[in-house]
Amino acid sequence: MNAFSPLQRSLAQAVRNRVAGEDADERAEIIWRSPGERRFVPEDPVWRVHADAAMFPGGVASLLLQMLHPMAMAGVAGHSGYRSDPWGRLQRTSTYIATTTFGTIEHAQATIDHVRSIHARVRGKDALGRPYRADDPHLLMWVHVAEIASFLRAFQRYGADQLTPQECDTYVEQAGWSAERLGVIDPPRTLAELESVLAAYRPELTATDAALDAARFLLVEPPLPLAARPGYWAIASGGVALLDPWARRELRLPSSALLARGVMAPVGRASTAMVRWAMAGTERTSA
Repeated sequence: MNAFSPLQRSLAQAVRNRVAGEDADERAEIIWRSPGERRFVPEDPVWRVHADAAMFPGGVASLLLQMLHPMAMAGVAGHSGYRSDPWGRLQRTSTYIATTTFGTIEHAQATIDHVRSIHARVRGKDALGRPYRADDPHLLMWVHVAEIASFLRAFQRYGADQLTPQECDTYVEQAGWSAERLGVIDPPRTLAELESVLAAYRPELTATDAALDAARFLLVEPPLPLAARPGYWAIASGGVALLDPWARRELRLPSSALLARGVMAPVGRASTAMVRWAMAGTERTSA
């Protein structure tokens, strides 16, 4: 195993630089080393899910699902800078999730307050001409449930282990801790409630031209060197496989269940295992 440690470190560093930024070590020091009370512990389902490499395909699935709400997509297209600074947006999102899951309660609340202040300034109209605001509790609920449903589904399919049904309920409840403080009113507390909320949003979802353009940017033309794209596409395939067939059809992605389960999911599982291996190697050498 030691013979592969340089390769592990190199791969892990490349992933961390993209996902967490070049100052990842400094951010990690604050999140992991700062003294203070934490809301969650390593044994908690939310910690286990958010610490696993399955978050990579889960994140892709989350973005694709979220963009099917025209108001959410309009907010992303108009205010997030996802084209001009895609990695910066990803890094801000990953820092938010890491801080609210693993950081101290004080740092988590400060991060939530910062995001709330940004949401309060985001306004606009969606592709159908309807006004939206980023701090609308209904829109915040959609972003929340699409996110945690994708993360949980990814963990159950590609994770190092699986949650029991009771632990799935606990995950949904624990993930609601930060969502409620962000402005989500009465977030789901069980997996059954999560699935019910997702179903209730279905009539509101459609792929606008902006969503189709964003999906193409995310999946076909990612802002990566050509040499890095195959590895990214492998992870993205796992994310696409997590979507329901109706969502893949809306986004004009392969909707065949056979293709998703027989090709994309195994590729996603293998690529997730590779990322997990790389990160584990880094943890060993830095311990």
